[in-house]
Amino acid sequence: MEPAVPNSSSAAAANAAAASFAALLEKLDYLDSASIEQVRQAYRYADAAHLGQLRSSGEPYITHPIAVAALCASWKLDVQALMAALLHDAMEDCGITKADLIDRFGAPVAELVDGLTKLDKLQFNTREENQAESFRKMLLAMARDVRVILIKLADRTHNMRTLSDMPRSKWHRISSETLEIYAPIAHRLGLNQTYRELQDLAFRHLHPWRYATLAKAVAKSRNRRRDIVQKVQAEVDAAFARQGMAVRLAGREKTLFAIYQKMDAKHLSFAQVTDLYGFRIIVPTVTDCYTALGVLHQMYKPVPGKFKDHIAIAKLNGYQSLHTTLVGPAGLNVEFQVRTEEMHVVAEAGVAAHWLYKAQETDGTVAERLGTKWLQSLLDIQNETRDAAEFWDHVKVDLFPDAVYVFTPKSQILALPRGATAVDFAYAIHSDVGDRTTAARINNEQVPLRTELKNGDVVEVVTKQGARPNPAWLAFVRTGRARSKIRHYLKNMAQSESAGLGEKLLTQALRAEGMEQLPDAQTHAALWEKLLRFTGSRSRAELMTDIGLGKRIANIVAKRLVLLLTEDGQRPDALLLTRERYSSHENVSQGSITLDGSENASVQYAPCCRPVPGDPIVGYLGRGEGLVVHHAQCGVAKKLQHKDGERFIAVDWSDEPTRMFETAITVTVSNGKGVLARIALELASSEADIVRVDMDDAMDTIDLRFVVAVRDLAHMETVLRNLRRTQSVLRAFRVLPQPA
Repeated sequence: MEPAVPNSSSAAAANAAAASFAALLEKLDYLDSASIEQVRQAYRYADAAHLGQLRSSGEPYITHPIAVAALCASWKLDVQALMAALLHDAMEDCGITKADLIDRFGAPVAELVDGLTKLDKLQFNTREENQAESFRKMLLAMARDVRVILIKLADRTHNMRTLSDMPRSKWHRISSETLEIYAPIAHRLGLNQTYRELQDLAFRHLHPWRYATLAKAVAKSRNRRRDIVQKVQAEVDAAFARQGMAVRLAGREKTLFAIYQKMDAKHLSFAQVTDLYGFRIIVPTVTDCYTALGVLHQMYKPVPGKFKDHIAIAKLNGYQSLHTTLVGPAGLNVEFQVRTEEMHVVAEAGVAAHWLYKAQETDGTVAERLGTKWLQSLLDIQNETRDAAEFWDHVKVDLFPDAVYVFTPKSQILALPRGATAVDFAYAIHSDVGDRTTAARINNEQVPLRTELKNGDVVEVVTKQGARPNPAWLAFVRTGRARSKIRHYLKNMAQSESAGLGEKLLTQALRAEGMEQLPDAQTHAALWEKLLRFTGSRSRAELMTDIGLGKRIANIVAKRLVLLLTEDGQRPDALLLTRERYSSHENVSQGSITLDGSENASVQYAPCCRPVPGDPIVGYLGRGEGLVVHHAQCGVAKKLQHKDGERFIAVDWSDEPTRMFETAITVTVSNGKGVLARIALELASSEADIVRVDMDDAMDTIDLRFVVAVRDLAHMETVLRNLRRTQSVLRAFRVLPQPA
């Protein structure tokens, strides 16, 4: 957009604008006269606002908003969307405010224009985090009102059609952005015509030479094969006439970008791309689709593996059609797509078809069926994911779907991205099912949770009350929904467990100061307010989480709390004070915590020394790490104690640990056939789970280094004893922590 001073050609410019608006009016026959008048008012307002501004082509600027509105009218969008399309540049370029638009055209139109103005300010930089943040804003604008992105796509389509008038230096950035951002969104929303046009226009300006060469080759091929295509058309028309079927037949040619992609991906020459031509057959009913398919298959031989039924199993964006590739005259492969009129509208206009069928069906039903459901799921992910790069990570998986279709045990069909696993399936059913998944069966066979699903699989997940998501799942899930739900659960779990640990630590520290228990939050609200001001925490829960994560030291907070309680008239209990101080460990500053392995995210067992129940242990409140448990003889712990002694607390093992604990052992064996299998068998019979194994290979002996899971110290001693008795084992010992 380049503002210019009005000149002597302003009368011609006004005529050009009036002519293009008259062309827009011809497309508004689906609106009533009152709505057309509203569109006219918006045009007059926008025309006055853009007066004197010219586009790079030299045309009056108002011709651009009119062209955008005309595209929206071809999708039969409502009057508010058409008015917003005409006004979409007025706020940014002409100094008009949102309040002005509300006064003149009402809040809904002003909201749409405001959403578009915000999108226009986005710059899609190559830097991942900037792109992620911009992308997030765009997707959220879409999710709030899908009309915003429909108008934006119309705006981008017209800008791409006129890109040749722009300086060549801008072609690459605008075309790349179109190919990477806007075309996939058009595809995801089912706007296939727009999707194909945006791809071709971007290709034309990104690679002008390749585009021109390919266009020339296609034109030559078209001339060469015109007779064959006409022959196919005549034969198909005649076959349907004989059956007495009313069909509409249209030729369809593969787009230049689609040909280029196929040649590039499969390393083909142009001559090797055989499916350049296709036909679309539009029939009255769904039953007619299958009848038409039978007629076609009797005429020409079908190519094996090239039949797809997207009517029974619709694509993720609502697309439905039967696809079949047949061997036509002269061995030419011809693709046929068979669909009903309604399916055709949805195939070409996607989400925009919602407005075309508004009169026949309820808004919600169509909108949900045609992709708005996906848009809404973005808001769910946004609510759980505040980090922009993480949001982008979730969404880009869903934006480029290559779907697999699987069945629930009750024969319900689910569409998931290619590469999706049993865990993705579980989360697609419901987040509660995903969170509690423990095992999966595919086609009645037990499989690992990371198993990739294939078309037609019948998938069943086994859930258990009390089961929790495993952080390792993040390494293999493919859907944005599963990834965000797992991360959200783990963050919440870590926080709630850290808050529980923090409360425990603060209570123990308070007892060491002679106070029996924490003051009640309701009764002593003012006192807690003062304490939170002192610690800089926003809430009591945040303070407890910070103590549990080691960001605050419990005994310092406890001393402040005692001071506040004393001011409030309470006195420390001298007997409790004496008892706690005498019984507390001499090297630690707070009371003891009992560990049984059920603490999950709030407690970590140090990988440097891998303590197991029965070992002497100490607990270190790392900054932001929660409680880290070390073997008492661990050199790392000794160094930390010397440097950061006040962060250590006493910890003890519970009498009945709830799980197995990992520890490291080394087994030296004579090199020989089957030795590793023997050791693994002995570990299994000793009920020790192998977590990891690696080895040092010498000439005659091998050091096998295992990380194994054992119940406690006694179990580990039994495992080592059994290993030492095994054939070929020279020695077996636990890897103990190095002293400081």
